[in-house]
Amino acid sequence: MSDEVQIDKELNIKGEVCPYTFVRSKLALEEMETGKVLRVIVDYAPAIENVPKSMTNEGNEVLRVEKVNDSDWEIVVRKGS
Repeated sequence: MSDEVQIDKELNIKGEVCPYTFVRSKLALEEMETGKVLRVIVDYAPAIENVPKSMTNEGNEVLRVEKVNDSDWEIVVRKGS
């Protein structure tokens, strides 16, 4: 990872499917302060498109979406105002 970002909270929701992946991510962000960074770990392929799109629509900044191993992805989001 070239641009290292300070992760403030991590949410592992492997085994969850849409729309729960977004709902759980949104609830986690709601507990955080503006500007804080959430790292979400998912293993459900549709979530790697749906969660970032929904997060952007909610006014948050998606910093990256990357595959971390054969089955898991990370979605890193900065909470918007």
